[in-house]
Amino acid sequence: MSSTSRPIVAVAFHSGYGHTAVLAEAVARGAAEAGAEVVSVPVDAITEEQWAQLDAADAIVFGAPTYMGTASAAFHAFAEASSKRWYAQTWADKIAAGFTNSGAKNGDKSSTLGYFFTMAAQHGMHWVSLGVQPGWASTEGSEDDVNRLGYFVGAGAQTPVDAGPEAVHKSDIATAEGLGARVAQQTAFFLAGRAALAA
Repeated sequence: MSSTSRPIVAVAFHSGYGHTAVLAEAVARGAAEAGAEVVSVPVDAITEEQWAQLDAADAIVFGAPTYMGTASAAFHAFAEASSKRWYAQTWADKIAAGFTNSGAKNGDKSSTLGYFFTMAAQHGMHWVSLGVQPGWASTEGSEDDVNRLGYFVGAGAQTPVDAGPEAVHKSDIATAEGLGARVAQQTAFFLAGRAALAA
């Protein structure tokens, strides 16, 4: 883990058709703009070097598309492979968060975010929520509001199944950027607290 107040945030994600990769880039951008050092790790082709980067990170943000009510198979394979880290509690006390995308407005995205939360809890990590009130929740709201789909546990996005990555909604991108920034900020607070206690 980082020994300074500048956090290291890793974005561990799988993207089946490019939509989730757009969100991963947004999370990374938001974290970097909030002062974090960022590492992006596509988990379907993860290397030993990238496993080591996850081990060294102060925070890991998990991301995957929601397929059939849960994270993609490639992400599940990564999660199962992380059991070596679970056994040793290598990721204990890291910060964690998550994001997902599906074709439907709801699309059972809460199941995927809950899966990420449970995985993080098993690793002994500390979960950071989205921290944004729901947008598009009144007659004065619109689909351009941040958190337009109204998720709290993490960032949820929706892209039509017959559209490419360029169709990821701008408000979902902004929501993902906000998640990245919040993770960076909360991780910096956590590191500062740890340093103060050590002193």
